[in-house]
Amino acid sequence: MSKIKNASASVRYRHPSESAAPAYPGFAEAGTPWQAEGPLVHTLMEENGMVIVGNVAQAFGLSSAQIASSLGLPAESVHKRARMLAPKTQRRIREMLEILGRIAGWAGGPDQAMAWYRSQPIAAFGDQTAEALVRAGKADAVREYLDGIALGGFA
Repeated sequence: MSKIKNASASVRYRHPSESAAPAYPGFAEAGTPWQAEGPLVHTLMEENGMVIVGNVAQAFGLSSAQIASSLGLPAESVHKRARMLAPKTQRRIREMLEILGRIAGWAGGPDQAMAWYRSQPIAAFGDQTAEALVRAGKADAVREYLDGIALGGFA
């Protein structure tokens, strides 16, 4: 279990195998192991509306450099505050969190969603992962793909 402190609140994270209430803010048990009550991006957003990459990295047990790589951005984009708050960096991190939030209920939770995002090849995209597609600036295609599945389409 880890504790992340940011400008908006102190947020407690717990592994899904632990008992008690769901550990991820914005997620509640409702039929499936985890269902989003709200966008995952909002749970990791500062009061000023910015997503701090370090908070995301800590929440998922990754380094800031791994998050930068996942987003297709240079490491300086997540280490220098001015670049971290740049529109391109914020757009990419929000795209990643939106995709993770969409699949967390299907995957079994945010940690499993991150594993899917980083490693599951998607046949419809030539066996590229969601991570590779976001890195290439094709997050819209991933969202459309997930919308199709949510509506009963085939993967």
